[in-house]
Amino acid sequence: MLKADFLKMSFQDHVKEKLRLVQDFLHVDAQDQLTNLEEKMKSSEISMEVYISKVKALLGKELHLENGSHVDGVEQNGKTNGFSNGSHKDEDDDAVTISVQEEEEAVKSPTGPKGKGGRKSKANSDTKKSPPSTRVTRNSGKQPTIMSMFSKVYCKDAFFFFSSKVNLSCSQKRKSEDLNGEAVNGQNELKKEDDAEEVICKHFSVLGNDTASILFIRFSFQTPPPKCQDCRQYLDDSDLKFFQGDPDNALDEPEMLTDERLSLFDANEDGFESYEDLPQHKITNFSVYDKRGHLCPFDSGLIEKNVELYFSCVVKPIYDDNPCLDGGVPAKKLGPINAWWITGFDGGEKALIGFTTAFADYILMQPSEEYGPIFALMQEKIYMSKIVVEFLQKNPDATYEDLLNKIETTVPPAGLNFNCFTEDTLLRHAQFVVEQVESYDEAGDSDEQPIIVTPCMRDLIKLAGVTLGKRRAARRQAIRHPTKIEKDSKGPTKATTTKLVYQIFDTFFSDQIEQNDKEGGVKRQRCGVCEVCQSPDCGKCAACKDMIKFGGSGKSKQACKQRRCPNLAVKEAEDDENIEEEDVPVEKTKKVSHAKRKKQTQCKLAWIGEPVQTEGKKQYYKKVSVNDEVLEVGDCVSVSSEDPSIPLYLARITSLWEDAGGKMFHAHWFLRGIHTVLGESSDPLELVIVDECEDMLLNYVQGKVNVMYKAPSNNWFMEGGIDVDIKVIEDDGKSFFYQFWYDTEFARFETPPKTSPSEQCEFKFCGSCTWIKKREEQEIPRAFEPLENEDNDSKALYALACFKGEQFKVGDSVYLPPETFNFSVKPASPVKRSHRKDDVDEDLYPEYYRKSSDYIKGSNLDAPEPFRVGRIKEIFCHRRSNGKPDVSEVKLRLYKFYRPENTHKGVKASYHTDINQLYWSDEEVTVSMTEVLGHCQVEYAEDLIESVQDYSSGGPDRFYFLEAYNAKSKSFEDPPNHARSAAHKGKGKGKGKGTKELQDTPLEPQTPKVPKYRTLDVFSGCGGLSEGFHQAGISETLWAIEMWEPAAQAFRLNNPGTTVFTEDCNVLLKLVMSGEKTNSLGQKLPQKGDVEMLCGGPPCQGFSGMNRFNSRTYSKFKNSLVVSYLSYCDYYRPKFFLLENVRNFVSFKSSMVLKLTLRCLVRMGYQCTFGVLQAGQYGVAQTRRRAIILAAAPGEKLPRYPEPLHVFAPRACSLSVVVDEKKYVSNVTRGNGGIYRTITVRDTMSDLPEIRNGASALEISYNGEPQSWFQRQIRGTQYQPILRDHICKDMSALVEGRMRHIPLAPGSDWRDLPNIEVRLKDGTMTKKLRYTHPDKKNGRSSTGALRGVCTCAGGKPCDPADRQFNTLIPWCLPHTGNRHNHWAGLYGRLEWDGFFSTTVTNPEPMGKQGRVLHAEQHRVVSVRECARSQGFPDTYRFFGNILDKHRQVGNAVPPPLSRAIGLEIKKCVMERMKEEQASGDFIYLNFTFILPA
Repeated sequence: MLKADFLKMSFQDHVKEKLRLVQDFLHVDAQDQLTNLEEKMKSSEISMEVYISKVKALLGKELHLENGSHVDGVEQNGKTNGFSNGSHKDEDDDAVTISVQEEEEAVKSPTGPKGKGGRKSKANSDTKKSPPSTRVTRNSGKQPTIMSMFSKVYCKDAFFFFSSKVNLSCSQKRKSEDLNGEAVNGQNELKKEDDAEEVICKHFSVLGNDTASILFIRFSFQTPPPKCQDCRQYLDDSDLKFFQGDPDNALDEPEMLTDERLSLFDANEDGFESYEDLPQHKITNFSVYDKRGHLCPFDSGLIEKNVELYFSCVVKPIYDDNPCLDGGVPAKKLGPINAWWITGFDGGEKALIGFTTAFADYILMQPSEEYGPIFALMQEKIYMSKIVVEFLQKNPDATYEDLLNKIETTVPPAGLNFNCFTEDTLLRHAQFVVEQVESYDEAGDSDEQPIIVTPCMRDLIKLAGVTLGKRRAARRQAIRHPTKIEKDSKGPTKATTTKLVYQIFDTFFSDQIEQNDKEGGVKRQRCGVCEVCQSPDCGKCAACKDMIKFGGSGKSKQACKQRRCPNLAVKEAEDDENIEEEDVPVEKTKKVSHAKRKKQTQCKLAWIGEPVQTEGKKQYYKKVSVNDEVLEVGDCVSVSSEDPSIPLYLARITSLWEDAGGKMFHAHWFLRGIHTVLGESSDPLELVIVDECEDMLLNYVQGKVNVMYKAPSNNWFMEGGIDVDIKVIEDDGKSFFYQFWYDTEFARFETPPKTSPSEQCEFKFCGSCTWIKKREEQEIPRAFEPLENEDNDSKALYALACFKGEQFKVGDSVYLPPETFNFSVKPASPVKRSHRKDDVDEDLYPEYYRKSSDYIKGSNLDAPEPFRVGRIKEIFCHRRSNGKPDVSEVKLRLYKFYRPENTHKGVKASYHTDINQLYWSDEEVTVSMTEVLGHCQVEYAEDLIESVQDYSSGGPDRFYFLEAYNAKSKSFEDPPNHARSAAHKGKGKGKGKGTKELQDTPLEPQTPKVPKYRTLDVFSGCGGLSEGFHQAGISETLWAIEMWEPAAQAFRLNNPGTTVFTEDCNVLLKLVMSGEKTNSLGQKLPQKGDVEMLCGGPPCQGFSGMNRFNSRTYSKFKNSLVVSYLSYCDYYRPKFFLLENVRNFVSFKSSMVLKLTLRCLVRMGYQCTFGVLQAGQYGVAQTRRRAIILAAAPGEKLPRYPEPLHVFAPRACSLSVVVDEKKYVSNVTRGNGGIYRTITVRDTMSDLPEIRNGASALEISYNGEPQSWFQRQIRGTQYQPILRDHICKDMSALVEGRMRHIPLAPGSDWRDLPNIEVRLKDGTMTKKLRYTHPDKKNGRSSTGALRGVCTCAGGKPCDPADRQFNTLIPWCLPHTGNRHNHWAGLYGRLEWDGFFSTTVTNPEPMGKQGRVLHAEQHRVVSVRECARSQGFPDTYRFFGNILDKHRQVGNAVPPPLSRAIGLEIKKCVMERMKEEQASGDFIYLNFTFILPA
């Protein structure tokens, strides 16, 4: 039968054909059983699957037993110890190859005088055991025989093959080769008993010579390739090496140990007998192998599984440090190895590794040439664990990318067999590295933060699928780190704090901890499944000694030190950062006012005096007696709740009256501080005013209370750092104070608004009612200034309308929601098509099935459209039947403006045009005034008295047009005259003449020039925050503090006039507080009163990985940089304060970090608020959510958060924050809407020249003009021929190979990689990834192939032997993909029309943000591309090497975000100045302006 025909057959036909071929060679009873099975299947008694499995079992058994029963089959030859290795690898014309590497054990060397059962000698009869914690030992239990294991390999799946033109006899098939160059005894030539394949070979040699090659076809389709049962290596692996044999003069172990060359004593001394412990020797030129002669690693768990490993070497005396062979004793087949161990670092960089056999301990020196690559991996992982532990101990907040940076830039010490470390190295050794970290943590103090919970270890554990607590429970080997790794006792410097900040933190924590201690604390649960949890209490550690069962007091309630669950620690740290970067947006909740359930009391009520005013049936009074206590208008009272657990409600009486309902009062409520966002951190006596009030019966009043307004002192700005007592007033049960009005929806603490009642309503004035009424009125559109309208009786026209506090005139331009109107042209909008391909070759792309979702990270497909823009043609109300206008519904008649993407040219048109460019159209639409979102300015470019660029830079809401768009003819035309009449706004003249009459417009009061505030930028980095503030024109950064030298240098490069302190901020504050004027370098320090604005982003070191505060960990927070930064604010008392941090800053420790930060600011007297902003909404092509806390000094206005400028993907715009089960939103009113389209990757970097992986030229030419609005802005107005920092990381050959194979289609990532062998740029070949296990979750592929790469896919514990390396598809990703959303996005490409993931400090394809591959080029993004994704101008300079620059960019605040915040601060300053101008108060800062007489 031809092979081609055979391959076309169905699965059933394959089975039948094979059975037909083999039938004649089976025993008669086996043939009968086969016939019987076939009949049962035909009669449907058994299914096809059962039939196949039974046939398989029968054939396996039959072919296995045909040669009789197994004997040990191991022959001895005293002279040689050789192993043979044969393989079949024949290729046919169709390049269909299935090769199986076979091997046989030819000769087994003598084992010396010891018997198989036990090894007895003087050396092992009284040996002392080595400490168990430093050794990996063999488990006890019976060893399976070699033969039983060997036969399983081949008999599990029967092999059938067809031979052609080659008549194989078994003697021809393979010959044993003497590896020392001599012929081996004939009896060792064949081991037919060992190999069922020989049987088949012999039977099928008669099949004839009609096909072109040998083809092995496995009976059981899609089963894993064979593995050696001992060393677990693949038998067909090209890397599988055989031991090359021993020299003739090699000695057995006992004989070698008595050799005089190894004696520590002279020949005439009887020294050997004096050994009490095992003798110790050194070995060089060693190879380790299993019984079959496979060279294999000794650290992969084989010894623990009782696999017998032997080693051959040259043995040297313990005192000989020279690894050469001179003076050594050649030894053969030492072992088996009972334990291996590591003793630490020998005064340098290398660890000492050793073996223990039954006879001696051996310290390893240099491996043999063939064993070198295997041993190098061992050295590599030991050295790597040393790097990791030392790095994390000094950098507890390091990310996974930071660790990769450290590893990739570490040069291995001389003498080790490797020259560099890569990410693959780290992932390969992840299990070992994590175990060493665990053992290091175990050796540390119990109150130390374990480094296993650092962000980078958590990422490594997830990515590599590490099993925690694996070795620790068994008390096996560990590196004894203290020999080399010194504890860093320094740590961060103690926080320098002002007394106020210190007292707030100290008082709060001591109260909390006392309470926790009383409650006994929360009992930590165990994961219960890891080996650590399941091991017994040790009975020896301090925690055990305190347990009652061990005779202790039982007070500490600490877990046994040996049983501290590593999974729990990691899970707690994970829980603390469980807010995902991308959430589905939540609708904004409506404000719900919870009615107060109050309790009436029996009381005596009597009016005092006559009514002061009468209105209808209401008689108003000034005073009343309640239970003999006199109350008057303006007094404050307490009201009981129905629920006794709720503290008394407190209110101010704003009026007293009597009507038919009885004796009443109007209550303006206070809110207790504990019911604001501050929660339990608030001063218990502090209240806030809220906009809540109601009418109530006087008999609800419980009694009078004193509520004092705490106004800021006149000298407030200079009082920083000296306010000692945090108590504002004494607690007498009836006294309270307030400082602020509080917005319950946005969590804003503001100076109470000034309201003064007129004389006639003095006794019935309520500020709350006034504010609420004013707000409600603003929500209702009103039309003013009626126009004569003779042409139309159905409409009443107006020149002016008011809505939401703004005036709108005819000729004004407005924003409207995108759904308000559509356009005549239907542009070819991007269709939401599925990116999934249906016809994928699953054998070539085995991971593609994981791409089940159509959602692509970084895609803009869901981004909403920007606001519609229209110009008001008419403001009108419809007339009722009686001829009077219906003023309840104000309407607008608008001209529509087209954006470039709304024309027939579609999205491509918007790419090249300015983002604020529109097209006039004569299309009109009528909308309700309530749809209007706000004002904007749209001008005809030809009419501008300044350049379009200058006009546009004047503010965000400025648009222009040059042409009109005709949708019918799909053409662009000159705009009509009436389009150019913007200068005639509100005149009621109808169509204008098209001329500019600027003189006609009344001059507005001149806008005051806002001064630039003197700014101190703490934790400044390279200066992103300051850069945005400079662009906004609000600040001048005179001082910056940045400890990291490269970032400080970058700040200096871009801000030459700034004094940059490269010092610890705590040291500087201490100097200033102690009266110093300069630091040790002679730099002038800012003094009290100098700093008008303070901005910065304090790192959350030391506490971001802790889930709850307790007595052990609160001191870390008390010493954190957040506390130091707040002390800067308290000391300098700037006019404005900004704290920027990661999104989770507002969630850390159940929001306690946020609450205490706000609590400090409130106590200082600052108005303050918090919010989360998405940088992508302010003009960068990147998702980056950041927490921003804003504060304003008394007398200033508290800025609002900027409204979004650009639309952005809704998934990334979930910006609400839940604190104590209440949801807060920032003050943004337009939701996810924006005035401009989203900025894309194409906008950001399509103009940059092409570069290759590892490009390092610091300055190159642009090679082209900017193509998009963003590129024109980012390049700047001045011509810049030189492009800086367009450099990218040089990724390893393997990573580069993977990048090259990631497709260019949107959404491509590692799951699109082909499973092929590839030659890399360094000349090496990758391997194919083997799928060797059933996957419980994902089943099999459509071709029946397995999908698991580790035993854990089937629900069993991981097996280290399953790890694979140097594969195009990284083994670790399918290994742990089921648990981690299939690792979507790793090795991901950017999409031209999408956006960047959060720009990180080190772009790594397998880092937290793995989508770092260029959209078209096979490399990671460059420094300049990252800088553009953050919105840095191209002229912005960075400093240091490439990784320094990436870190500077990744840590920065995007300047467009800080610019938007800066503009809001500027707005507040202008409002204050206008108010002062209006009231005739011209005093600003320390200057007095005197008006001319």
